[in-house]
Amino acid sequence: MGLAFLLKGLAIGFSIAAPVGPIGALCIRRTLAHGRAVGLASGLGAATADMVYGAIAAFGLTAVSGFLVAQQMWFGLVGGVFLLYLGVRTFVARPTGQGSAPSPSGLMKAYGSTFVLTVSNPVTILAFAAIFAGLGITAGRDHGTAALLVLGVFLGSAIWWVILSAGVGASRGVFNEGGMRWVNRVAGVMIAAFGAAALVNVMW
Repeated sequence: MGLAFLLKGLAIGFSIAAPVGPIGALCIRRTLAHGRAVGLASGLGAATADMVYGAIAAFGLTAVSGFLVAQQMWFGLVGGVFLLYLGVRTFVARPTGQGSAPSPSGLMKAYGSTFVLTVSNPVTILAFAAIFAGLGITAGRDHGTAALLVLGVFLGSAIWWVILSAGVGASRGVFNEGGMRWVNRVAGVMIAAFGAAALVNVMW
């Protein structure tokens, strides 16, 4: 029974992480520019945020989820502005060479930025709640079951980011300086567009 909930959580986490969005674009660009470790750290930040929101939904913390969803306008505003900033910064970034291994502070910065971006969308709680309900999983019915489900969500999301960063990292050597300049521009436009869409959604 416990393994079944772990596997369900894994499938949910993977399916939520897999669609390409601003975090995916950011992870791809960072992997190409700075290597697999930075790309993976970026993905794990998003996986941690998915785990947090999955936990809120799985443990039935209705007061917390209600508060966060009620404040989604402010979260969306912060997230949209942050995405615009990252988009512009990515667009104008100068291509970097292969260089040395990233520093721990660089990895933490990559991790923290995607955690903040992902956690700035509290509507994710509703997505988890809807998926759990669709699978017949009752929130908060058993803490052990909920913990296994949340662990599965994190592992499923993390597996996707491992696959993405490893796959993209394998093609890193193909891009020369000119190619990386275009990667920066395309990724920058995509990330900024997601930010602008988030702000439009908040304001209208």
